[in-house]
Amino acid sequence: MAKLPTPGVGAHAAADPLASPRDLEAALARARYLADPATALSLWLALRMERPLLLEGPAGVGKTDLARAAAQVLGRPLVRLQCYEGLDEAKSLYEWDYAKQMLYTQLLRDVVSSETRGATLAEAAERVARSEATFFSEHFLLSRPLLAALRSDVPVVLLIDEVDRADPEFEAFLLELLSELQITIPELGTFRAKHTPLVLLTTNATREMTEALRRRCLHAFLDYPPSSRELQILQVTLPGIDDRLAEHLVLFVAALRKLDLRKAPAISETIDWARSLMLLGKSQLDPETARDTLGLLLKHQEDKEAVEKRLEGMVGGTRPEEG
Repeated sequence: MAKLPTPGVGAHAAADPLASPRDLEAALARARYLADPATALSLWLALRMERPLLLEGPAGVGKTDLARAAAQVLGRPLVRLQCYEGLDEAKSLYEWDYAKQMLYTQLLRDVVSSETRGATLAEAAERVARSEATFFSEHFLLSRPLLAALRSDVPVVLLIDEVDRADPEFEAFLLELLSELQITIPELGTFRAKHTPLVLLTTNATREMTEALRRRCLHAFLDYPPSSRELQILQVTLPGIDDRLAEHLVLFVAALRKLDLRKAPAISETIDWARSLMLLGKSQLDPETARDTLGLLLKHQEDKEAVEKRLEGMVGGTRPEEG
């Protein structure tokens, strides 16, 4: 179980979070991310081996937030590509600045006309070809997240979020980037990364990832945390929360996740629920309060109705389990 660092202790870990997996785990905790040891180890290996890391697991378990915390710990910019159905190169890699190109075309027409007046046919052809080559140059290139990460003058954390939402063809497009840290633009050639980025891909497993993509990545599975760690997360995120209330909340949420629901509550939803109860001045959880605020945890009406029927017996419980 991840433990919060003691203030003032472990200055060497703060200076070098990559010294060991445990140092990285402690640095993530200082960035308000409580990683379990297996996740911290996977991230540490991805950094040391300069390999992409595929983060798999249900929605809302902290995959995206791990990228945020890693960027903070490493002091790197975070470049994020949000995937969706129909995502293509023009949205993820680059596109041409058509407005500038059109303006350039209008200016070019007058310049070429004046320069080629009186020139031989060969000279005119050479000037036209040179002008056309300029038309597809870096001057007119607009970098999207993938190209921006490779061209960055400083190392970045590249987050390719919810890659399972994109089409399988997009995975094939990613393979060159994941294998060689380079991409190819037909008009300009190959762009290699100036600095090796930390590449994190997340998937909620809405569809199976191809074996070709999996082979190119290290892998970590993030699941809902045990109640003991979720209790720590609440205490770190909401320092003023009553200990008894926090314990009741994580036990209730753990019980919800064992039910056959359409969508189990995410960690972020546990935090929102806890914050709302603090605003209501609650120091403990009771059935009436749970019923009135259930919409912060469950976002589907059929889930709410199923839970309301057994609410009386679910409020309360034993101490959080260790994990």
